[in-house]
Amino acid sequence: MPFIDLKAQYQALRDPIAERMQRVLDHGQYIMGPEVKELEEKLASFVGVKHCITVASGTEALLIALMALDLKPGDEVITTPFTFAATVEVIALLGGVPVYADIEPDTCNIDASRIEALITPRTRAILPVSLYGQVCDMAEINAIAARHGNIPVIEDAAQSFGASYQGRKSCGLSTFGATSFFPSKPLGCYGDGGALFTDDDTLAQAAREIRVHGQSQRYTHTRVGVGGRMDTLQCAILLAKLERFEWELARRREIGDRYQQLLASLPVQRLAVRPDRDCVWAQFTLMLQKRPAVQKALSEAGIPTAIHYPKPLHRQPAYARPELSLPHAEAAAETVMSLPMSADLSQAQQDAVVAALAKALG
Repeated sequence: MPFIDLKAQYQALRDPIAERMQRVLDHGQYIMGPEVKELEEKLASFVGVKHCITVASGTEALLIALMALDLKPGDEVITTPFTFAATVEVIALLGGVPVYADIEPDTCNIDASRIEALITPRTRAILPVSLYGQVCDMAEINAIAARHGNIPVIEDAAQSFGASYQGRKSCGLSTFGATSFFPSKPLGCYGDGGALFTDDDTLAQAAREIRVHGQSQRYTHTRVGVGGRMDTLQCAILLAKLERFEWELARRREIGDRYQQLLASLPVQRLAVRPDRDCVWAQFTLMLQKRPAVQKALSEAGIPTAIHYPKPLHRQPAYARPELSLPHAEAAAETVMSLPMSADLSQAQQDAVVAALAKALG
């Protein structure tokens, strides 16, 4: 059983993907070809914002957002310690200082109630992560930012593209929304890719220039930039995948809800889903004690699992903050475990996962 069944997804989309890729091979515009603009227009419409800027990866999306906001060395960015390293990597690359707010123990998302106390005169941005497919409490985060001089908010939505919050789509809830199209994401390409979303015309223009080495026009470099473009071929693949995306989101919600029901009687903690939002289950993650023994038993039963994430960032060597105690993030790192999840997971496979887990738990 695969952890994420990308092969089944490809089989369902083989013909439209081949047709889309062939068009690119025929016109030969592999960098910034017409599919780039077409994808950006469709994604902006899907999210409900004015601007989408495709970029080379989810990491690049975060980096370009911070560069567009002119993050300077020593500037502080409030974020979560419980996320993939890319979230703070981009802050460090620009000389910024990540400031960690602990997480909610039942969702593993940043605890918005802890943010305000961390704001200082050096706070330049707030960077929440919508983890596991569920959007953070963006209304509260935006309200805090507004009370303190409209601090820019960047939603790291690498795992939540397609999810909704209070009737609005993830990536369209703040100053910038940043997502990833890594193959395992809810909407994934066949390599690296990402996108930025914003309603701000000035920031959108800055992001577009930064992704092409800071060029406002060819060989006119108006700002420092990066080589951050998304390949035309990857955009073509996503255009084909968009044909099935709403179905995939519905399936993810259906499978996630069924996991929640099937696991209700087992001695595991299931992630809470807040009533004002939905979850697209980028991973189906639960929390349990004696994780190593359970993982071993599941592996022996042919059930793959993963840990997102085994060590919070304030305990990682590159970003270590030994003086910090963030108990919820530290506890989550010791207990989270993700089960197989994709839109093509069959009911029989899901039943087998839950049966093996029940047996492993004794």
